[in-house]
Amino acid sequence: MTGMPGVIGTRWAAARRFGGYGAAASLSLYLAVKVVWIAAAVLGHVPADFGGADWIVLNVVTVGMSATGIVLGLVLARGMRWRIPAAPLVFFTWVGSGFLIPLMPYSLVSAVLGGGEEDTGGDAAPSWELTLIGIGFTGMAIGLAIALPIYMRERWPSAFVGRLPDRGRTAVRRARTAAVLAAVPAAFWTLWSAGAELGLAHRDMIDLNARLLLADSALWALLGAWSVLAVSSARPNVPAWLPTALGFTASGSLFAWGGWRLAVALLRPGGYTPAEHPIAAVALNGLAAASGVLMLSALLTSVRPSEAPPRLDAA
Repeated sequence: MTGMPGVIGTRWAAARRFGGYGAAASLSLYLAVKVVWIAAAVLGHVPADFGGADWIVLNVVTVGMSATGIVLGLVLARGMRWRIPAAPLVFFTWVGSGFLIPLMPYSLVSAVLGGGEEDTGGDAAPSWELTLIGIGFTGMAIGLAIALPIYMRERWPSAFVGRLPDRGRTAVRRARTAAVLAAVPAAFWTLWSAGAELGLAHRDMIDLNARLLLADSALWALLGAWSVLAVSSARPNVPAWLPTALGFTASGSLFAWGGWRLAVALLRPGGYTPAEHPIAAVALNGLAAASGVLMLSALLTSVRPSEAPPRLDAA
């Protein structure tokens, strides 16, 4: 990347730097806690419901994820000064924003209703660790929500400027397939958040906190479906940036959380048992992850080829 396809003002550039550096600094706190946990596990201090090896592996994975997130924040802060290839940048921002930004509505509602307050017993982490983790996640989510759309507007302006009728070629069939796939888990998540028991194996595991998370997941699945349908059909009188930004984050949420929950349902670290029936857990999370990939593909193929990030579905 030798030039700057999109021009943004100094205030937008300052906001991008603030968001990027803030995200990196916030997630560094989370990384520090994870390093402490790994060191403690090596010395034999692990939660009672986890084996030592499982706990270490799980935290090593999250250390790698948080380190990647810190680098991502720095990349967004630096903007076009760093010549980062489009494909890895799109993938990591897609997954990172999908993990964190959709949790913001849940965090706000949970804070009001007290859904996140649980008695975790003797294995509860010290309050300072929980505080640092909370700051890390919240700061990273807010930083990404600020810096990412500004960076992408600067690098790929055709995806964010103007209105949808001005867009390039469409991917209606792919978008409709993605919307249908996303609607299936969204329907179950909505039912479970409302108190239904269809497909559940352990109804007692669905407390207020779980219901809020399920409702949040359903919301973002529906936002993703609307976004790709709007973009692919060039829906008139809709500013391009709105479905593009929403669709990018929502599809990332479906892929990231769907893939994570699918892996946990299959591997069951520490003897984990999902609230839903095992087959339902695998099927619904597999559909969620697949719909996220299709949504991203539909979004990318609806952007002008000359200025769009590379299509990640070519393989």
